[in-house]
Amino acid sequence: MSLHAKHPHLVCYDIADPRRLQRVHRYLKKLGLPLQYSVFLLFLDAPGRQRLAAALLEMIDPRHDDVRIYPLPRRPDWQWWGKPLWPDGILLPGLDLPTPLNGAKFDQ
Repeated sequence: MSLHAKHPHLVCYDIADPRRLQRVHRYLKKLGLPLQYSVFLLFLDAPGRQRLAAALLEMIDPRHDDVRIYPLPRRPDWQWWGKPLWPDGILLPGLDLPTPLNGAKFDQ
C-alpha cells in the first residue's frame, strides 16, 4: 500500500459541547462528504490521516467527546435504507458511493 494512496475512511463523532461540535462539523465539511449528522466519508492518505487526527485532537475535549476514524476497504459493500445521501440526479464521478439497497426507492 502506497503511503500517498488515498483510501476511504469513516469519521464519526459525538461531541458534548455545542461550540466544539460546530467547529468539528465545519472542519469535516471542508474535507469530506457528510453521510449523516455526525458521520463523514473522507478519502485520506497516511499523512492526511495523521494531520486529521492531530487537528481533531486539538478541537475536542477527550474527557467528554468521542471521535473515531475507521478505514474502509477501497470498494466497500455499501447498504443503506431511508433518507437519500443527496438529491436525485446528483452524481459524483470517480467515487464508488452507496445507492439504495437493490435500487429501491423509499418514498412514503
